[in-house]
Amino acid sequence: MPNIKSAKKRVLVTETKTLQNKMFRSSLKTIVKKYDAALQSGDKEAASTAYKAAVKKIDQAAVKGIISKNAASRKKSQFTLKLNNLA
Repeated sequence: MPNIKSAKKRVLVTETKTLQNKMFRSSLKTIVKKYDAALQSGDKEAASTAYKAAVKKIDQAAVKGIISKNAASRKKSQFTLKLNNLA
């Protein structure tokens, strides 16, 4: 346990940030699952709207540092290929 006031604060801030990151990561996974479900249904219109939402969320995650820039780029590329192959 930290004894210094600033160290105690860092523990609290870290716990808060960890919770926020978990919430964001969970919502990211949910949106990706919705995109996959839209692809499985074969509906090009639904897949296109889900694709836009997924790409936006991935970009936000990369900016926040939740996933790396390269991982975000790779995921967006994979999603684009899947969407293009649906046609």
